[in-house]
Amino acid sequence: MHDARIDALARQLVRYSTALKKGDKVLIDLHDVPDSIGLALIRETRARGATPILRVHHGRLSREMLMGADDTQYGIISKHLLAEMKDMDAYIALRGGHNIAENSDVPPDRMRLAMKHMRPVLDHRVKKTKWCVLRWPSASMAQQAGMSTEAFEDFYFKTCLLDYKALLPSMNALKKLMDRTDKVEIKGPGTDLRFSIKGINSIVCGGNYNIPDGEVFTAPVRDSVEGFISYNAPTIYQGIPFDAIRLEFSKGKIIKAEAGAKTKALNRILDSDDGARYIGEFALGFHPMIREPMRDILFDEKIAGSFHFTPGQAYEDADNGNRSQVHWDMVNIQRKDYGGGEIYFDGKLIRKNGVFLAKALAKLNP
Repeated sequence: MHDARIDALARQLVRYSTALKKGDKVLIDLHDVPDSIGLALIRETRARGATPILRVHHGRLSREMLMGADDTQYGIISKHLLAEMKDMDAYIALRGGHNIAENSDVPPDRMRLAMKHMRPVLDHRVKKTKWCVLRWPSASMAQQAGMSTEAFEDFYFKTCLLDYKALLPSMNALKKLMDRTDKVEIKGPGTDLRFSIKGINSIVCGGNYNIPDGEVFTAPVRDSVEGFISYNAPTIYQGIPFDAIRLEFSKGKIIKAEAGAKTKALNRILDSDDGARYIGEFALGFHPMIREPMRDILFDEKIAGSFHFTPGQAYEDADNGNRSQVHWDMVNIQRKDYGGGEIYFDGKLIRKNGVFLAKALAKLNP
């Protein structure tokens, strides 16, 4: 039986998130997802008078390509994918997967090589197209979330089909506040950070780039970060799961990084290039329905009452000049049930225990 929620999601992605119009060419990029969502996206794209271009991937095949990655192979792949992306006006990607750790045994040097070659494709997509990226629910994701498959699917569609327009006034108010802020202080259990965001643009994310969405992001002045942070949400990067990451900063640079038994793997990633030890993004998350981490960053970075502080590449539209092949969103949850915490802008308390204090921001509270 067909699920009408799939059609609703396709309409949101085509009509709202990427706002396709007649004549647009859109790359529909599907990774381990069922045909039903692909069919819905193709049909909805054509209903808007746009042209769908389809690309399909399978996780185990992608891993096998990475296991033997070399410059010749990924040079050719990157060349052709970049040429394809340059023909596109929009990009919609749905990423499923039966095993979140599928790439965990890919040799780090092969992963770095592939990421280096694929960076121009990613940069063009982010800078030059209307794009939206989202995950697709699976039994594996439900297991990560500690939920039954049916309960997780219900949660997934509710979070993805949130009325983002209703949050925009408060999101824009937060953007204005961040745009005029210089000094940021963040305090909480195992966390005492100080940095500047002066002169760096803030970006509202209200369902246009990622689904689910619900954040406003900027970047710290590259060399301004001082102090330390303990992340209390689990994370996964390059197929490797990490817990309880702790970072220390001096003059913007990560000078000490710990993750228990994964400390060596953490530092290997942070040593990928010079920019990987500097922060490329600072964001406040506030999706009202996402409350618990599930080691899936498209959900976890939007957790109500959270912020993320991201080693690696900065986005060009909120740019502090940091460049890296790494962009690793690490999340700290500041609600009372996670130990609480405070965020100050220019000495004024803005959010306490995950709750914004200003009336103009009240709709962003969990």
